[in-house]
This record gives sequence, C-alpha cells and structure tokens, in this order.
Amino acid sequence: MKLSKAQYDEIAQFLGHVQPTRQSLRKLKERFPSQSQSTLLSIFSQEYQKQIKRTHAKHHTAEAIETYYQRYLSGVMQNAAAPVLLELANEVDFAPSLMARIVLERFLQEQEGTIPSKILINSMLRDPSQIPDGVLANQVYQCTVNDCCYGPLVDCIKHAIGHEHEVLLREMLLKKNLSFLAEEQLRAKGYDKTPDFILEVPVDLVLD
Repeated sequence: MKLSKAQYDEIAQFLGHVQPTRQSLRKLKERFPSQSQSTLLSIFSQEYQKQIKRTHAKHHTAEAIETYYQRYLSGVMQNAAAPVLLELANEVDFAPSLMARIVLERFLQEQEGTIPSKILINSMLRDPSQIPDGVLANQVYQCTVNDCCYGPLVDCIKHAIGHEHEVLLREMLLKKNLSFLAEEQLRAKGYDKTPDFILEVPVDLVLD
C-alpha cells in the first residue's frame, strides 16, 4: 500500500503528542489501523530519531548531566524499585537507553575518578549484571528493554533483520542466475566500500 505525503505527515503529527514507548506504538496502530505494523514502526523510528538528534546536545551539557544524576539518586533513595530512569527519560523526551548511558557514565566517573571508556559503557549496557550497583543495574535494564529505537536490544534486532534480508537477497540473485560479488569477496579484493552484493554485470530494470 502506497503511503501519501499527507498520510505520512498525519502520522508524524500524531507522534509529536505521544511518548516514545511501546505503549505508544499500540496507540499508533489503533489510530491508523489501515497501515501495516512495519510501516508505522518505520515512521515511528525515523521521526523519533530526528527528534533525538535535534535535542541531543541539550541533554549532554554538564548541567543537564548533573541534574539527571541527582534526580536519579533522589528517586532511587525514595523507591529503589520504581522505574526512576525510565520515567525521567520519558519526562524530558529523551531515549531511555541514552538516559541510562548518561547516568551510568556519571556513576562510574564518580566511582573511579576518571571518565570510563566507551567499551566499558557499551559492555555494561549490553549486560547490566556487570554494573557494580544492583539498583542502577536494574534501572539500566528497564531502560534498555523499554526503548524502541536505541540501545543494545534494538541493535540486536536491527542486526538480525539486516542478516535476514541479506540472505533473502542472496537467494533471489541466485534464483535469477545473476553473477555477483558478496561483501566478503569485495573485502578480500581490497574494495573501500563493501555493500552486501555488487552485480558483476549491470542489468536494466523496468518498473511498472
């Protein structure tokens, strides 16, 4: 089903009034039942990422980072079981996984006295059990599993989908008896850019 610009704009406008959560995805499907789930998810992700890029800088000022960290500490002191980081991220319209990253980095900096490496941060986000504070580990976990567009869980899903499409494309090329070079072959030949496949012989496509 072809999506018109007016339909896209209507969906995008609706997204401007909801939180970036899985619950909002359900609301989106209820509001636009004629659109497929994959279409709505794609628009949801695209519009949400645009918003995050526009506001990314303001969430990473020294003042903002300290404010978020102190609010986290105050929140878990009152109720350690409450989803403090997740609610904070939703309140300030920021991706939960990115909020978790900010607070985790600030926590480790306070603990170690130095800025933690990106490798360490990424490892702890992928496996929160590595975080040396059980409460923060649980808070980070809640953020990553409830983030629809960012974080290690989303990265795994995107990687799996990308691999599935690569397999389907390979099967299609083989079925059509088209000669091609795969990514690993291009890399072995020293190509700077290595897409999944390159046709060895160009073909004409006739689109209806």
